[in-house]
Amino acid sequence: MSKAKTKFVCVDCGYESAKWLGRCPGCHAWNTMSEFAEKSPGKRNAFSTPWSSSDEKPRSINEVESHRDPRIQTGIGELDRVLGGGIVPGSLTLVGGDPGIGKSTLLLQTSYSLAKQGLKVLYISGEESVRQTKLRADRLGIVSPHLYVLCETDLERMQVSIDELAPDLLIVDSIQTVYLPSVDSAPGSVSQVRECTSYFMRIAKVSGIATVLVGHVTKDGAIAGPRLLEHMVDCVLYFEGDRHHTYRMLRAVKNRFGSTNEIGIFEMRENGLREVLNPSEIFLSERPTGVPGSVVVASLEGTRPVLVELQALVAATSFPSPRRTATGVDHNRLVLMMAVLEKRLGLFMQHHDAYINVAGGLKLEEPAVDLGIAVSLVSSYRDIPIGAGDVVIGEVGLTGEVRAVSRVEQRVREAEKLGFRRIIVPEKSLKGWQPPKGIQVIGVQTVQEALSVVLGEGELG
Repeated sequence: MSKAKTKFVCVDCGYESAKWLGRCPGCHAWNTMSEFAEKSPGKRNAFSTPWSSSDEKPRSINEVESHRDPRIQTGIGELDRVLGGGIVPGSLTLVGGDPGIGKSTLLLQTSYSLAKQGLKVLYISGEESVRQTKLRADRLGIVSPHLYVLCETDLERMQVSIDELAPDLLIVDSIQTVYLPSVDSAPGSVSQVRECTSYFMRIAKVSGIATVLVGHVTKDGAIAGPRLLEHMVDCVLYFEGDRHHTYRMLRAVKNRFGSTNEIGIFEMRENGLREVLNPSEIFLSERPTGVPGSVVVASLEGTRPVLVELQALVAATSFPSPRRTATGVDHNRLVLMMAVLEKRLGLFMQHHDAYINVAGGLKLEEPAVDLGIAVSLVSSYRDIPIGAGDVVIGEVGLTGEVRAVSRVEQRVREAEKLGFRRIIVPEKSLKGWQPPKGIQVIGVQTVQEALSVVLGEGELG
């Protein structure tokens, strides 16, 4: 008999190699290559059956009927916002997040909200028993005859229950615990995760059942398993947040049916997750006044403007290598802003530690917060407080210029709604719209101008 062929697959990214490697060439992780037996190319499993019939022929795109399936409104506004308006029937969604962050709680609340609308929901848990799921439901106050729960890890047995019930929504928690008996590997392995996801994708597309899979994450925060897993699904959601904070952010990193820039914000309570309808007011509720280094910035998360407090601390150090620490913003943006301040404004910060923190645990990724970082650093360095009614917006270039940002009107209206009296924006962003009367909008061209307005012209001399 011929010897069975084997291959080595990285359990983190799915990179395949004919021999064992200490370091994966794909993701550069150490000791992640595991040995797997290759399948015979002649064998076909049930889940490898093509979706379409054999008589399908190419057609002109003009002959294809275009129609939009109605979305399923979950009843949770923040979740519908991230999904692009609701759940699409026949879609396959992958939800990832750190352990204990609230993924199961969010999905169980979503199941209850849909069950109240008369839709049948099947919640399959491979990590908790039916009684444990019931205890969680009792804590959340979930009681509905249209919500069905099942504790199972065998995918073939799941298929029987799915065919009998024919649910409108299927939730599997989690994909790493599911296995196919026809695949010769342990649950959670690269082969099992890949084949089981293919099986659920076929169920979603052929049966039209909206399917949600929960995925474990690695220590780096990425969804565990091969990178192919994210390419197979229609939507990838990450549930983010710090365990020490009560706020959670739901972010879409892939969405075939909507935007990937939207975020949903929730607050974790004893009775479950609660939507945060006005995140700006929540993030600014504990802001101190008259303290150097504290500034309010207007960030845009998708179509939603969010005002958050940005805190900076610049302190002298006796060590030859000063520290640069950023929480909530990119570390490289902090280093870049300090270089601009030293070169263009002549501020000598080479012997000072610098710390930047976004209050509330929110992560700011857009460059429109650059000017806020620069202003807060100078405020702490000079020990000059910033006015409590000021908001700062702008992207900073390497030459010290303040560049235009998008959707300034929405940011200004949000600041006006929360009672701010003055907002500093790039001068080029003032074209084409009329600022409201209740707030003073000042356009600046350089960082020097912005600092003169916020901290006082005489203070920077």
